Amino acid sequence: MTEKIPLYKDLLKGLWRENPVLFQVLGMCPTLAVTTKAVFGLSMGMATSFVLISSSIIVSIFRCLIPNQVRIATYTVIIATFVTIADLFLKASFPDISRSLGPYVPLIVVNCIILGRAEAFASKNNPARALFDAVGMGVGFTLSLILLGTIRELLGYGSIFGYEILKNGFEPWVIMILPPGAFITLGLMVGLFNMINKKSSKKKVC
Repeated sequence: MTEKIPLYKDLLKGLWRENPVLFQVLGMCPTLAVTTKAVFGLSMGMATSFVLISSSIIVSIFRCLIPNQVRIATYTVIIATFVTIADLFLKASFPDISRSLGPYVPLIVVNCIILGRAEAFASKNNPARALFDAVGMGVGFTLSLILLGTIRELLGYGSIFGYEILKNGFEPWVIMILPPGAFITLGLMVGLFNMINKKSSKKKVC
């Protein structure tokens, strides 16, 4: 008899142990491209989370009805439907942010995090577990983008969420708002969080 995993563990794993950005290194295209400011990271994270949560629930509900031969195509159609909703909502309610995010909102359709969770988890578990898993992964992804965007905005513009923080002669680091700044910052974040995770794992073993 297999051990039943508590629902809260499905939620927490996406925040840390299986964080899609910091540990699985997934969804790198929007992660690197749109995080020049914290607000863009938040917006992309929320849009992705909406699609992830919605599609995971639908896939889980209809998992027994979807033929195995067309499951990937079916998942893609479900995901694309929610991506269209998110894209139209951003264009109607937040046109400036929508323009800044550019094509990366429609490209959520091919985000490997969403399709991966649909295939690896939602299609094999009930809606409750799929919901908790999707929320954890979505929040973990969003927090990672916010953190990356905050660091880049602070050093590149001297502000966080548009509020000026570094004043009195601060010289912005232009590299931080360019692609190399995204790679450098993300690399340091991944290295730091993996080092923390390794140290905490050693303490548990001891």
